[in-house]
Amino acid sequence: MRIIYRKTAYDGHYKLSQLQVQDGEKVLKRERFEPGTAVAALVRHTGSGQYLLARQYRVGAEKELLELAAGMVDEGEEPATAMRREIQEELGYEVDHLEQIARVFPSPGNSAEIITVFYAEVSRQSGPGGGLASEDERIETVKFSADELFAADFEDAKTLIAVQWARLRK
Repeated sequence: MRIIYRKTAYDGHYKLSQLQVQDGEKVLKRERFEPGTAVAALVRHTGSGQYLLARQYRVGAEKELLELAAGMVDEGEEPATAMRREIQEELGYEVDHLEQIARVFPSPGNSAEIITVFYAEVSRQSGPGGGLASEDERIETVKFSADELFAADFEDAKTLIAVQWARLRK
């Protein structure tokens, strides 16, 4: 299979492309959601041992979700740099240690999104967190002990990946 035609159908906050995919003799019509490249991190405070997650409203779920601190990678930016910026903006902490867990396609059947998932350690809060008003973010930091984190029911895939990674390392 290969893409033989691509047209941008929508270019707003996110992009949507219309594709034609050659499959032998057949030409298939498909749409592909193109949100960009994202980062997310399971953040652990080394002093308290608590994990810091974000609670925020997500339009895809149409409700608030508990999830990893996350955000988009800007053009020309390295994922690690973007992750440090997002942790500062969303949780208010400077990163002491950052380690890549995985690089994943969360929904490759219809989306070009790639998420780099990290584990981060923090010890020093240098800002209020809560997200950026200029991006209309309203993020609440929620703290979990390891036992609470491992017992919680998460609906967000990137959070499930990182929590499972932490469980395996325990």
